[in-house]
Amino acid sequence: MKNSSYILKVSDASKADVRKALKAYGIQVRAITEVYSEKIGEENGGEEDKQE
Repeated sequence: MKNSSYILKVSDASKADVRKALKAYGIQVRAITEVYSEKIGEENGGEEDKQE
């Protein structure tokens, strides 16, 4: 057995949701660290990629 580190990018999921999903597939999670977070679709009225 070896320990591995991965970076995941998720939308609409909390750390607890990610941990539960991985555990359901038999994957033991040692730690989840949030590196970056942003709110999407709210600052510009929900039209993220609209070009004027």
